[in-house]
Amino acid sequence: ESYVTIEVWEKTAVREMADCRIVKVLENTCQSPFTGKDHTFYVIDSVDWVNLVPITADDELVCIRQYRHGTEEITLEIPGGMVDPGEEPMVAAARECLEETGFKADNLESLGAITPNPALFPNRLHAFVARDVVPVGEIQNTASEQTEVTLVPMAEVPDLLIRGEIDHALVAATLWRLLATGQ
Repeated sequence: ESYVTIEVWEKTAVREMADCRIVKVLENTCQSPFTGKDHTFYVIDSVDWVNLVPITADDELVCIRQYRHGTEEITLEIPGGMVDPGEEPMVAAARECLEETGFKADNLESLGAITPNPALFPNRLHAFVARDVVPVGEIQNTASEQTEVTLVPMAEVPDLLIRGEIDHALVAATLWRLLATGQ
């Protein structure tokens, strides 16, 4: 059997194709370590993202329903969003939870980080769980975001994932990681 040793490609040029406010589209020219030839790749650059699994003292998952422009559908998700410049991911996760649900999350535990899609995105999704979250205020949506809180018994979460009612890939990955670790 023949095995190939995978090597890192050298980036020789970067050109910004578009600045779309929350992401940038980059054209990267990279040199193949096998042939020495340049090839063009397109990357969607973004800051890191966060997801939070907020669970109440009654073992209910605090979910949000929101309209998503990509699929043009209303989705069932957990709170999440972008990490602001200079902000720690754990702080961003608690902030996003408060903004999107009105629930305060303390004592967050890390579920680790994953790459959203390493073929296109260089960033990471940091996932956390918080137990005993409590409602402390109103939802603080921006003009372009509207969320509605839905409480789901944790016992129902695996079925929602299997049936595809929770079908956002990054949300599903975060929830499956929580379920698999038994946290």
